[in-house]
Amino acid sequence: QVQLVESGGGLVQAGGSLSLSCAASGRTFSSDTMGWFRQAPGKEREFVAAITRSSTMRYYADSVKGRFTISRDNAKNTVYLQMNSLKFEDTAVYYCASIYLPVGRTVPTSPNEYDYWGQGTQVTVSS
Repeated sequence: QVQLVESGGGLVQAGGSLSLSCAASGRTFSSDTMGWFRQAPGKEREFVAAITRSSTMRYYADSVKGRFTISRDNAKNTVYLQMNSLKFEDTAVYYCASIYLPVGRTVPTSPNEYDYWGQGTQVTVSS
C-alpha cells in the first residue's frame, strides 16, 4: 500500500506561480515513477508530468511544457510540481500518482495505468 498526500494548492492570479508537493509513505518511494495529473470540472483526468525513480527522465504534457517543472527528493519521499506562468485553463484538481515500472518500461501518460493516487489539491487561477 502507498499513501500519497498532496498539498500546496490555492488561488492565484494568471501569470502567478504555485508549488505543489506530494508526500508518499508505505512503500519504497525511490522505486516508483511518480506522476502529476489534473482534472477540471466536466473533463477527464489528464496527464501533466512524470518523473522516473532517479529523476533521470522527466515528461510533460505539451500544454505545460516550459511552464511546469516536476522534481523529487527521494530522501524526503516527496515529489514536487512547480507551476509558473499559470493560466486560467490550468484550473483543476491536481493529483499525484505512483507506479512501479520495470527497467525499460515506457512511462505511461494514461491515468488508468497508475497504481496509487492522492486525494487531490485544488488549483484555481483567476483571469
